[in-house]
Amino acid sequence: MSTGSRFARLRTAFLSGLILLAPLAVTWFVFSWLIDRVGGAFRPIFFFYLPETLSGYPGVGLLLDVLTTVLVLALITLLGYVSRYVIIHYFARLTERFIDNIPGVNTVYRSVKQIVDTFGAQKRNVFEKVVLTEFPRKGAYAIGFLTNRAQGEVQARTEEEVWTIFIPTTPNPTSGFLILVPREQITLLDMSVGDAMKLVISGGTVSPAWVPAGTSAATPALATEAARESA
Repeated sequence: MSTGSRFARLRTAFLSGLILLAPLAVTWFVFSWLIDRVGGAFRPIFFFYLPETLSGYPGVGLLLDVLTTVLVLALITLLGYVSRYVIIHYFARLTERFIDNIPGVNTVYRSVKQIVDTFGAQKRNVFEKVVLTEFPRKGAYAIGFLTNRAQGEVQARTEEEVWTIFIPTTPNPTSGFLILVPREQITLLDMSVGDAMKLVISGGTVSPAWVPAGTSAATPALATEAARESA
C-alpha cells in the first residue's frame, strides 16, 4: 500500500471524526459560554446570601452558575408568556373601544358578543338536551333547552315530575322564558345544542338535517317523509 493511499485514508478518517465531534463541540462551547456569562453575572443576585468561600469548593461554583442560568432562562420565558398575553389583551380592548365608537356596528357587535359569551363552548354544558314542548299555548310548539330536573320546593309542590326548560327568543337567544313542564309533555330531540342555537338565531331558516334511527343517510327523501309522519 502506497504512502499516499495511507495518508488519504487517515485524512478521511480524521475528517469523519471531526464532522461527528463538531456538533458536540459547538454545543459544549455555547452552553459553556452561556453558563459562564449568564450564571457568572447573575449569581450574586440569586445567591447573595451564600458565603464567597463556598464557591471555592470543587464543582460548587459551576453548580451555582448552572442553577443561575436555569433561573434566568425560566424568568425570560415567563416574561415572554406574560408580555404576549398582556399585549393581546391590550389590543383586544383597543379594538373593542374602536368598534364601540362606530354607530350601528357597535350594536351588532355587542349583541353577537353577548350571544357568544352566553352560549359559548364553556357554558354550553349548562343545557343538557334540546327539547320540544308546547309553548306558549297548546298546539304551538317551541324549541327549548333542558337546564335542570326540578328539585326542592318546586318539585315537592307539584304532583307530576317537572323539568326546567329555557325557551330562547329569536333572534336574540340571550333572553327567553323559564318554564317548568311535566316530563310527559317534553319531547327530547336528537339535535345538538349548537344546531338548535342556529335554528333559533336564524328564525328557523337554518334547519339542521336529521336522519331518523333505522333510516339510511343515503335516502334523504325517505328521511324527510319519515320526519313529516313523525310530526
